Amino acid sequence: MTRGRGYALLAGLVAAIVALSTAIYVGVASDDGTHSRNAVTDSRLPNNSAAPASTGTWVGTWSTSPAAAEPGTETTGMADRSVRNVVHTSVGGTSARVTLSNLYGQSPLSITQASIAVAARSGTPAALSDTMRQLTFNGGPTVVIPPGRQVMSDAVRIVIPPDADVLITTYTPTSSGPVTYHPRARQISYVAQGDHTADATGTPYTEQSPFWRYLTALDVLSNEADGTVVVLGDSLTDGITSTVGANNRWTDVLSDRLRAEIAAGRDLPRYSVVNQGISGNRVLTDGLGRPADNPSGLNRFARDVLERTNVKVVVIDLGVNDILRNPRLADPNAILDGLRTMVGQAHARGLKVVGATLMPFGGHRGYSEAREAVRQQINAEIRAGRVFDAVVDFDKALRDPYDPRRLRADYDSGDHLHPSDKGYTRMAEAFDLESLKGSAPAEL
Repeated sequence: MTRGRGYALLAGLVAAIVALSTAIYVGVASDDGTHSRNAVTDSRLPNNSAAPASTGTWVGTWSTSPAAAEPGTETTGMADRSVRNVVHTSVGGTSARVTLSNLYGQSPLSITQASIAVAARSGTPAALSDTMRQLTFNGGPTVVIPPGRQVMSDAVRIVIPPDADVLITTYTPTSSGPVTYHPRARQISYVAQGDHTADATGTPYTEQSPFWRYLTALDVLSNEADGTVVVLGDSLTDGITSTVGANNRWTDVLSDRLRAEIAAGRDLPRYSVVNQGISGNRVLTDGLGRPADNPSGLNRFARDVLERTNVKVVVIDLGVNDILRNPRLADPNAILDGLRTMVGQAHARGLKVVGATLMPFGGHRGYSEAREAVRQQINAEIRAGRVFDAVVDFDKALRDPYDPRRLRADYDSGDHLHPSDKGYTRMAEAFDLESLKGSAPAEL
């Protein structure tokens, strides 16, 4: 081979790598994870561009499940308002990208400005001013997201700390509804009238919100994590009774534990942890509407688990609502079959699955001896190893030793179904970090 021909081949290889990198960093995807170029983007250059760092691994540091269409936003959506979502990171990174969803929208969602910044402190819409970055989409500040679709931003260089609050702000100039949202965030976000996406003071953000709107994921290019643990669950994972703003969902505590143990030198996988809990979620049954509000675990498994960034392990904590919300007595075998179907889908992608036993709900208004029997049947199969690759026994960890049908009093939030902050912490402590090791077993 001549030197000239070798240079030509090398130049062609470099061009191919550049094209592949562009495809990775810039993309629009539908909510089922298939790639599309249907979103319309502005061709103007961004005012605050920064090339992404070239080393590290893309992982999810935070995510949430689009759960429903926000009531009252059917006509105007969030027209002429800036929505500043506050999210809490699992791991840190040197670049970031976000995913915005119009899954429940019935008209195109126009985002003309978006930004990301590290919060100045917890409980505030103010940002550290030197971290404020404009987000772009295919190189421009504007993106139009068709109904039922989602878009991923370009990567932007920004130092994202672990265990920190991050502000992701979008501005929508025109009516577009209803708004795709996650209603029980256990985190206060903020809204301002007009375009204040670049504002670091937080002063215009006079309206507080208990929701996350449009935003469904924050990924980081990380040197401290090699993959993502995705937790699929209901209100027990959503953290419905945990203290607002305290980041004491059991998944938050699990992330803190894992990071601390790794820092102490323990041989454990370097994973982030993201939360895909929806309050009221069931294994088998969707909510109302098209697309369905609160889609079943089976319905949303591909979207909320398999399509998360760099997934390595799946944790499933679902089934209690299938028992409690069924007007008739639930069939334990149907619930178990649903769980096994999700496990099979994970295994097809080479993912290990850790499953949780169902915690007691004695004293709750939905309790009955017949429903308790269904819970016990499901737990027996889970403990016997006939459902998941590994088991976390939340039932054993939180039940009252003197009345195993109930939560222990100090682990009970008071409604006899959801844990207290102490109970959520106990859930994370009961999780065997060694179970995160390994991969899906080989199919025989």
